Formats: sequence, structure tokens, C-alpha cells
Amino acid sequence: MSDVEPTVFIVDDDDAARDGFRELAESVRFRTRTFASAKEFLEAYDANCCGCLLLDVRMPGLSGLRLQDEMNQRKASLPIIFITGYGDIPMAVEALKNGAFDFVEKPIRGQLLLDKIQNAIDKHRQSRRKIARIRQIRTRLALLTDRENEIIERVKVGRSSKLIAREFGLSRKTIDAHMTNIREKMGVESTPQLIMLLYDGGLLSPSVPAV
Repeated sequence: MSDVEPTVFIVDDDDAARDGFRELAESVRFRTRTFASAKEFLEAYDANCCGCLLLDVRMPGLSGLRLQDEMNQRKASLPIIFITGYGDIPMAVEALKNGAFDFVEKPIRGQLLLDKIQNAIDKHRQSRRKIARIRQIRTRLALLTDRENEIIERVKVGRSSKLIAREFGLSRKTIDAHMTNIREKMGVESTPQLIMLLYDGGLLSPSVPAV
């Protein structure tokens, strides 16, 4: 599955329904891929794909809910929009509790479904950008020396250079030099920017002050 552009993955054992969803999505130039079973989808699934999954709840073999469980075990970020029939609402509620993006009940207005698909794709794009950002931050952190890591741990809890210098028995000038190296390696120009970077990487609570 290519990550060049977002794709609407459609999994439904009903040929007519599957084709109908595909035609609807393609009518507004969404790229699509269709599968007649959850097993077929899993065999083709690539964790690097971008888009959303339009998934029928009730299918023979591996059901939509079981496919969701498998995706959760794989820590897949692909948003799932469940398609439900009459009487499937309790199952859809369970799906939402397990992290589904949304669910729709047949029949559904085409524009409403297209809006949900677009929202799901937008969410996945944002999620992927955040993951890429976190990976970039962690890669930069790996460049720090042991001493720089010790210093940045103090910065994360809001300690000033003066307090860090006192704790390590070093001069303020030495700590400032370390901070300069840390900022260069992390690709920021100031300590407040460094703190925001750590926050973006999920390494800092928003309550920590920039001292």
C-alpha cells in the first residue's frame, strides 16, 4: 500500500455495497482500494499507509470488530469508520470505545459519508506528522552526551542554569556552554524553544515553567 497519497480502504463482503462506496469516494477523486474480507485487507496492510478504513461491522470469518482488535494490537493509527446495519448500534458503540473514528448506519447520505472520510484522513495526516516529529526529536536527543542528558533532565523540571551549576559544582559559564551545545544539537535557538520541543515530543508536562 503506497503512502504517496491518502487512500480510502474499503472492506465489505457485500459486492454492491463495496462498489457503491468505492464509486462515491472516487467521485471526489479519493484514491481507493477495496477488499471483500478482513483477511484480504490484513494481508495487504502496510503500516506506512495513509488514509482511512471504511469497515463493515458484520462479515463472515474475521468480523469488523475483530479486525479492529488486530489493528489495535499492531498499534495501527489508520482511522476506522465503521459501517453498520439495523441493530448493529451496540456493536458500533463498542467499536467507538475501542478507538474507532466514527460509525455510520446504512443508508447514509453520500455527502455526509464523504465529510467523515475527509475528517478521518485529516486526523491521520495530523497523527502521522506528530509521530514523525516525535521520532525526529528523539533522534536529536540521542546525540546528547551523558552530561548534556543530565542537564536537560534538570531543564525539564524547570531548573535554571544557576541552580544546575550549583548542583553539579560547576560554573554557570560551563553550564551555559553545555546549554549552547544542547540547543545546537536539538535545532533550537533558545531555552523556551527547547522546552516547547520537549513538550512536542511528549517528554514534558505543560505545567513545567520555562525558567
